[in-house]
Parts: sequence; C-alpha cells; structure tokens
Amino acid sequence: MILLRHKELYMKQLLIIAGIIITSFQLAAQMPAGGMPQGRPGMSAPAIGRIYGKLVDSTGKPVGEATVLLLGGKFDTTTKKMKEVLLKGGLTQPNGEFSYEELPVFGPLKLKISATGFKSIQEDVSFQKQGVSGAPSTSKDLGNITMVTDSKMLNTVTITANTGTLKMDIDKKTFSVDKNLVSVGGTALDVMKNVPSVQVDIDGNVKLRNATPQIFIEGRPTTLSLDQIPADNIESVEVITNPSAKYDASGGNAGILNIILKKNRKSGYNGNLRAGIDKRGGINGGGDFSFRQGKFNVSASGMINQNKGRSTGTTDQLNLYETPQTAIHQDNATRNNGGFAFGKVGFDYFMTNRTTLSLNGIKVHGNFKSTDVINSNIANGSALSLAARNANSERTFNANGLQFGMKHIFPRDGEELTVDGNYFSGKNSGNTFYKSDSMDLSHVVYATDQQKQISFGNMKFFTAQTDYTRPLKNKGKVEAGLRVSVQQLVNDNQTYLQNDSTGVFQKLVSAGSNYSNTNNVYAAYTTFTNSIKNFGYQVGLRAESSNYTGELISSHQQFSNSYPLSLFPSVFLSQKLKKDQQLQLNYSRRVNRPNFFQLIPFTDRNDPLNITRGNPDLVPEFTNSLEASYSKNFKKGNNLLLSIYYKSTNDLITRYQQKEYDDVLAKEVLINSYINANSSYSVGSEITSVNTITKWWDITTNVNFYNSKITTDSIASNQQALWSWFGKVNNNFKLPANFKLQLSANYQSKTNLPVSSGERGFGPGFGQSQSASQGYIKSFYSVDAALQKSFLKNKSLSATLSFSDIFRSRKQQQHSESDYFIQDVSRMRDPQMLRLNLAYRFGKIDMSLFKRKNMKGESEGTQGAMQGIGN
Repeated sequence: MILLRHKELYMKQLLIIAGIIITSFQLAAQMPAGGMPQGRPGMSAPAIGRIYGKLVDSTGKPVGEATVLLLGGKFDTTTKKMKEVLLKGGLTQPNGEFSYEELPVFGPLKLKISATGFKSIQEDVSFQKQGVSGAPSTSKDLGNITMVTDSKMLNTVTITANTGTLKMDIDKKTFSVDKNLVSVGGTALDVMKNVPSVQVDIDGNVKLRNATPQIFIEGRPTTLSLDQIPADNIESVEVITNPSAKYDASGGNAGILNIILKKNRKSGYNGNLRAGIDKRGGINGGGDFSFRQGKFNVSASGMINQNKGRSTGTTDQLNLYETPQTAIHQDNATRNNGGFAFGKVGFDYFMTNRTTLSLNGIKVHGNFKSTDVINSNIANGSALSLAARNANSERTFNANGLQFGMKHIFPRDGEELTVDGNYFSGKNSGNTFYKSDSMDLSHVVYATDQQKQISFGNMKFFTAQTDYTRPLKNKGKVEAGLRVSVQQLVNDNQTYLQNDSTGVFQKLVSAGSNYSNTNNVYAAYTTFTNSIKNFGYQVGLRAESSNYTGELISSHQQFSNSYPLSLFPSVFLSQKLKKDQQLQLNYSRRVNRPNFFQLIPFTDRNDPLNITRGNPDLVPEFTNSLEASYSKNFKKGNNLLLSIYYKSTNDLITRYQQKEYDDVLAKEVLINSYINANSSYSVGSEITSVNTITKWWDITTNVNFYNSKITTDSIASNQQALWSWFGKVNNNFKLPANFKLQLSANYQSKTNLPVSSGERGFGPGFGQSQSASQGYIKSFYSVDAALQKSFLKNKSLSATLSFSDIFRSRKQQQHSESDYFIQDVSRMRDPQMLRLNLAYRFGKIDMSLFKRKNMKGESEGTQGAMQGIGN
C-alpha cells in the first residue's frame, strides 16, 4: 500500500509538471511580443497577483498532497476564440497550505482542487477593485477550504471601490497619490510634499501642524526613512492628527502619517545607495539591501552622518533681584564636529502563508566633539568687567539592540494577531574641559578657573506588545491590545576644580551626581468601529498605569512616584455629504510623562549665568483634544481641507526660573528648572489647499491661526494669551530633461514660547527659553530652494542640490522676563547651507514584506537608538 501511495503521488507530480511545460510552450509560441492579458488581445496583463489558502477536512485537519490548479483564459489567434490554459499547479504542503504568485490581476481565474478520498472542487476566483484609487486588489486569501463529500463553491469576494483624491475616514484623512505624476520616479518625500496638512522642508524634515509626526507603513511604525521608499509604490497616505485609544497615550500630540503601499507579491532583491556632502565638508551616506527567496528574507542597512555645524548668538540679561542690578551681554560661537554610524541586520521567516517571524539586530556608535566660546561684558552698577569662557567637550555613545516580531493572519478577512518584543541597551561617556578668565577693561586676565566634568551613563529598556483585530458580521470590527514598557537609566556626573597652588583637579562633591531611575508603564486598549450608511463612528478606551523610582546613589536619597490607573477614551464621528464633501469630529485624552532629564535633581553650575536643575516632584500632564474637519474635493486634483481644534492641558510641564540661595556658590542665584503649571490651552484653525495649476506646476498652501496660554501659581509670571499664525507655501515644478524645482517659504508671527518638549539635556542651555510661561518668540521667515535631476531610463539615479535659508532670515529670537530678570536671546545656526546629495535605487522591491511582517518592534528599537545618541 505504501508503494502504491508513493507511485500515485509520483504520477501526479509528473502530470502536473508535464502540463505546466506544455502550457509554457503554448504561451511562448502563441503570445505576441510584450505578452497578452486574459481575454484582451494586444494588452499586457500585470502578473503581480497572489492567491493562497489552506485545505482542511470536516474535522479541521489539514489535507496534504492535494492537487491545486489555477487556470486562466487565453485568446487563441488560430481559432479566434478563448481557451483555458494552466497558469499554476502543484500539491498542497503537509499542513494543507498552497500559495501561487505572479498571477494576472485582470480577468477571471478558475481554481480546481482534487484529492484522493474527497470530491473535487471547482471555483471561479478574481481580483476585484478596492481602495481609494479603485485599483484592483493583488492578494486574495481563500481561507480554509473544507474538503467534504458535497463540495461547496467559494463565493468570490468583491470589494467596493472608492473614488476621490482626499477621503476622510472615521479616524483619519486619506490622500490618494497613486496617480500623482509629479512624484513619479521620486521617493516618499516627494509624495509628502503634496499631502494636505503636511510640511516638508528642503532637508526632508516632515512636520504635521508644526510638530514631527510618527511614520507608519501599513499601520505599523517603520525603521525606513521616507527617502528609502519609492514613490511609485505608494497608493495613499493616511493623515492621523488626533490618534485614537489604539495608540500609546504618551505617544505625543503630533499625529501619525501612515503610508499605504501598492500591492506587489514578487520575490527578489532590492536596495539603494545614498551619499551627500554640505558646504563645510560634512558627509553623509548609507545603503539598504534586501533579498527574498521562498520563505526567507534577509535585509541589511547602514548609514553614517557627519556633523560640522556652526552657530552664533548673543544674550542680553538684566538681573533685577541684585542690588545694584547686573547687566550682562554675551557673544557665543559654537563649532560641532563628529557624527554617528547606524547598522541593522534583519531576518524574516515566512513560516506559513499566514504566519511570519522576524528577528533584527542593531548597532549604533556616535562620537561628538564641540568647542564653545562665550565672551561676556558685565556691568554691576558702576563696576565694569569682562569674562571669557572656553569649553571643549567630547561625548561617545555605543548601543546594541535586539527586536522580535510575529504576525499571524487568520482565514477571516481582516483578522490578525501580532506580537512584538524589543530590548535595547546603550552606554555613554563624556569629558568636558572649561577655562574661565576674568579680565579688566584692558583684557588683562586677573583670575582663571579651570574645571572638568566627567560623566558616564547607561540605559536599558524592554517593551512587549500584542495586538488583535477581529472583523464583525455587520461590517464593524473590534481591536484590542496589551503593552508593557520597562526603562532603566543610570547617570554618574562628577565635577573637578583645579587647585591653583598644586594644579591638581579636585572633586567637588557638592557639585556631583550619581543617579539612577526606573520607569514602568503598563497599558491595555480596545476599540470598536462601525458605520450606518454614510455615518461612521469609532469608540475606544485605553488604560495605562505607571510608576517611577529614583535614587541619588552617593547620598542614598530615594524618591518615587506611583501614577494610578488612568483611562484614555477616544471618540470619532464621520459624516459623508454630497458632492465629495465630508465632516469629521473627534475627541481623545492623552498623557505626557516627565523624562529622566526633567526629573534628575542634579544642579549644573558649569555656567554661573545659566544654572540648571531637574525637578523630581514633577507629575504627568494630561491633555484633552477636540477637533472638527471639513473636506471638499474639486476637479483636476484640487482639494480644500478646513479644521478647527482645541487642546486643554492640566499640570503642564514647562520651564521655569526662580531665585534661591546656593550653598556651593555662597550667593543668591537664578535656577532654570521645570514645574507643573496649573493649566494651558491652545485653540486654532487650519486651512490647507492643494492646487494643480498645470501639468508641470502644483502648489500647496497651509495656514494655521492659533491662540495659546499657560497659567502658573504666580500671577505675575502667567503667560498672556496671544493670537499667532504661521503659513507655508510650497511650489513644485516639473521641468524638461527630468529636472524638478522646489521653492518654499514660511512665515511665523510673534508667538508664545512653546511648552517644554522634553529636551535631553540639563535645563534650557544657551539660546533656549528660560521658561515657556515667561516670554515669546519674535516673528521670522525663511526661503528654501532645491533642484533635482534624474538620470537613467527608470530614473533610478538622482542628484539634488539644495540651498536652505537663502536670505539668512531663519533667526531664533526670544524674549523672556519675570520679577527676577529680563532676557533677550538671538541665535542663528547654519545659515545659507548648501548640500549636494546623490541617490541610486536598484533591484525589484517586494512590498508584500510590509504587509506580512510585524514591524512595531523594529521601529521602537531604532527610535531608542537615535534617542540614545542625543543623550
């Protein structure tokens, strides 16, 4: 019996192979050059479709070694009639699965299944249109096909097409870009320049409502940068200005840009190479490579970035608390030299048609050197003096990370489960030498202080998350997930002062800090989405709790905060109107927790005029956001989007400056620190217009009017409500000979100082505001330009020359004041910067990896690495 079974299997395989060979010869002999689609003579059918499924018996057990054939219609030039030909064929795997790729997406296909002991199945299948653009789907999961005595025909799944360039969904706005001719041959950066509400500067920095958003691909964070994603593979971009309960409550208020890709199931290799240089000789470069064959995909990427930045500025400060009052003028010049290198190696295993495992390792190294010169003129009553401080510093950072991901797609369309794990660790060290000279008006030095600061630190964090999505029968769906995050940080910062008589550097115990802390966050969420005709709704609830512990190791002083369970609801409503119009209303509650550098109680006295300290008593801030939007799509690619929004924050974390007596310096000084303000609010309206003037010129205009105010315990230092606005105009010109020109300009009116964004450093530092509740930013404007030339037949090689801040007008000017001081700061960084960048793409990319892979762990590890460089 065993021999007969093997003989039968062997004969099946021979028949299938013979049928495929004969069909291939028929196609080669009869099809004209360029190919012919199914049933449509003279036109080429794209063979990018994928059909897969699983055979099971009535008990649910897999049916292996069954014959599965896919046939398609072909026009016979001899008989002038359609006839069936074999496209793909084979036997199911022992687990019952089968998968066929590179199938034509137009025209009907016929599926034939036969197995010993089961009745045959014959079914028509097709790739139906879907999505905003109405493009055909290129992937079909036939689910679990049950082999029984009476076979049942599988119903063809039909997905209704939607039309329109700008579409408002229940919790997002979707902008279709698959027919955007301006971005053909470019990258995702070119696409983003044409998306409403999104701003892209000449260096490729993306902003959403003046804040940096997270970048997602197919609903997951990604380690890819926008210039690594070909524009030709993008179908649409989802703009999420107010994330729902599905996303981390502490994920910030800047929003999310989610890239939806055109479906492509081809295996193969792909990659890109990049290199650039700026006018100071700072170089950057990198490359990415991916190879997929069968069930395996291997990828590698690396990049280097050199920094040769220059900045200059002035500070004028009047200390009101001193008698007589002290007036200080400072001139500052900073030179940075250094850079970092980043590398990642990834491995993906497509265990089954529906289950994928991913493992990635990352390595980061950074080394930074800087020199800082501050020249000061000090007037204390009638006494005048001069001072000069020179600082030379070097900082090194090394990190390693490991990421794991699993994604399982269920037979039910839209049902999936993902699991993510990420571990990251890094170490940093720093060494800074300060020399401060006190001089008379003749520049004769009468006193010199020399000081060293040596620091060491390490960080470790671990995150784990799982998400589950299940569609419902009434077109609704339920999503749920769990997440845990653990972060540990250690910092040892010691200061040494040179003894004038011995020349030996002696430790200043009172000025040192050896500090450690641990942050834990636990979260769970669920959302429910449904629609009633043209009205859609989504409700969600997220629960998070966290705790924080810290210790000053030298003094054994311990402190902690335990934040109880907090609930973060979200509600989204959407109503479609006639004539391509739509209304949307949404609400969410989010949180921002104080970070390590805001909490550390270390007092940095290196600059006596800028003493900084963290505040371990800070508590999280909570924000309630409400937004309403209206959109209208016009003909010829013109769109209008109107939004109004309101945000209210309690216990806002903001910078603050206060006077106190310092035991080390033995005098009263001003301390730059952080506090929880009583409350703050911001309200605004945004108008975005996208207009196609001609085939070679499009323009995007974005204007935002807003009002904000911060309230603290001190009435005298409350921030006054101030109406402000900013606008940006971006022009894209498609020129002959594969040239593109971009001209952009932006203007920021006088506005209140922004709230603290959690800078990773001790206190405000030079050129930063003393307190967000005590000042404003003066108005400024800037103009940028870039010229790009594409080469080769497929435009895979490009060269871009950019010129930023053409008129040297991007100057940061801040004014702040309180009962203790009046201060004006002016700063300019890298004005009129020229950069030349080259980019080359090669290979055929397999975009299906993004749909089948689970990429959340990859994103978090890379983000942690980049954040660590800034520490």
